[in-house]
Amino acid sequence: MPLPPTLVARLALRQRPEGIPFLRQDWRELLFMHWPVPVALLQAHLPPRLQIDTYEGTAWIAVVPFQMSKVRTRLTPPVHGTSEFLELNVRTYVHLDGVPGVWFFSLDATSPLAVWTARTFFNLPYLHATMQLHKPSADHYQFAAERTHRGFPPATFRATWTVGASLPPAEPGSLVFFLTERYCLYASNRAHTKLYRGRVAHAPWPLREAQLLRYESDLLEGHGLPAPEGAPLVHAGGPVSVELWPMRRV
Repeated sequence: MPLPPTLVARLALRQRPEGIPFLRQDWRELLFMHWPVPVALLQAHLPPRLQIDTYEGTAWIAVVPFQMSKVRTRLTPPVHGTSEFLELNVRTYVHLDGVPGVWFFSLDATSPLAVWTARTFFNLPYLHATMQLHKPSADHYQFAAERTHRGFPPATFRATWTVGASLPPAEPGSLVFFLTERYCLYASNRAHTKLYRGRVAHAPWPLREAQLLRYESDLLEGHGLPAPEGAPLVHAGGPVSVELWPMRRV
């Protein structure tokens, strides 16, 4: 069994990679919703070689709604009508060769261009969806999503939450650091015979307290996973300005 990444390896990924990023974007109005799950439950869904990353022996799965903005390539400015959209991720945490990262079960998005680009150039499981984000007040959020991607089972998501006080930066080695400070993502081809790794760079997450008022979803069940038990661990995050590098085969 490969050894898990060291704290030194996790901290090293905070350093901005060399070279020129392929994309730049901002992530804002984000809600991290995390549940602990048995390792074996998630490991069975991963491609060969990838290993579930754990915190004190426990795996975690997350549902993450947020807003993309100022999306552009390194050569072009944001384009009206394509640079802002909503996104909803189902993700867990993995490692390969001592490098920790994120594995996405799905990334639903309201931008057809983003879905096409991510599926074509990044091998990421982006899916078409309709979504709405409402803010009845400055710290009160309502997010709704419905998957519309042809050939995939439908899935829905509804959540309402409030945001509170700012939190201190995640302490290296803490659970919050493990869950939120991720600077690498993994993807595979459909046959799971090829693995790819991509780097992202951004400042450490500015986090705030959050309280989940309502939650309804069948996203996890659509991936053959059981509905999560108990209330999730929640944190509000953003905004952060993000750079993304091209995926490389590993």
